[in-house]
Amino acid sequence: MKKLIVVSALLALTGVASAQVRISEWMYSGNSGEYIEITNTGNTAVSMAGWSFDDDSRTPGSFDLSTLGTLKAGESAIITEITADDFRGNWSLAAWVKIAELNANNLSRNDEINIFNGSTLVDRLTYGDQNFSGTIRTQNKSGNTGLSGLGANDCHLWTLAASGDAYGSFVSNDGDIGNPGEYAPLPAPGTMTLGAMGISLAARRRRA
Repeated sequence: MKKLIVVSALLALTGVASAQVRISEWMYSGNSGEYIEITNTGNTAVSMAGWSFDDDSRTPGSFDLSTLGTLKAGESAIITEITADDFRGNWSLAAWVKIAELNANNLSRNDEINIFNGSTLVDRLTYGDQNFSGTIRTQNKSGNTGLSGLGANDCHLWTLAASGDAYGSFVSNDGDIGNPGEYAPLPAPGTMTLGAMGISLAARRRRA
């Protein structure tokens, strides 16, 4: 028992136990294609080697996320069906925003987002305004949720992006509304404090 307590304490100190990658934004249909944002909400870096994405087929390894490298504490990354260059240009994103491009597992109006580490399911969001009454349809506007909604797999907790909202949403060059590349409720990447995430709802723009 004492050994278990010691190991748990060591994990807490190193931040390993609290390193969590979560779905933090999504748009199933946009003028420049769909996208999914994932964010490292923990307080230590996470290597994305062996990680993958899939939709409602729930198959680990369907779309490789290893190209994202390592996500620092508080850092977000994008999964999209278009090229990284096209996505950056449409949303005016800085070069440091990590993008996994050319995803062929396209989302539909009623679908599921699954993030895997190896064969282990890390996060899932099942959504669809036709299947879940009163929930959002992320067509040309992304879906956002607060810290309490991350990892909950409850699409009722998500709201549509609006230009100038608390998540820092803005209008893309193609007329979509979202805030891809950085999750506003978390401190900037690399500034997470040990044992606490803190909340900062000030919008942080990623303009290049």
